[in-house]
Amino acid sequence: MSNSLAQPHKAHIAIVEDDKGRREILLRKSKYSIGRAQQSDIRIHSPFVSRYHATMVRQFDNQGYAYYEILDGDGTNNFSANGLLINGRKVTNQHLKNGDKIVFGPQVCLIYQHTQRDIFPSLPLDDPFDITLIDPAMMLSECED
Repeated sequence: MSNSLAQPHKAHIAIVEDDKGRREILLRKSKYSIGRAQQSDIRIHSPFVSRYHATMVRQFDNQGYAYYEILDGDGTNNFSANGLLINGRKVTNQHLKNGDKIVFGPQVCLIYQHTQRDIFPSLPLDDPFDITLIDPAMMLSECED
């Protein structure tokens, strides 16, 4: 039997609210451009948003866990017109945490979420500890009506 433990898995999600409504984006890439420009990775539909409003970059902490950092502008010191307001504070960059709300302008925001679940290793088909705890006679009762 394998003695490997459950491994944690984190899914990073951006929930965007703009003039086109609300949508969820699963974050998998190492870098995202955010803005009004058509070529933006995360396109924001609002006249209050700069064409290259922000950049999100995946980073890793000391334990090797991934997180995203958001930077104002295109990531090369070209800042947006309105800046970033994260959880009510004006910032130029920030390590994002679950539930952070980034406001780009009136009624335009992105909510960063990450979920964690454990991935359990599968057992081999011939596992001697895999036993059935259901008596086959139980299957012929009330469920057949």
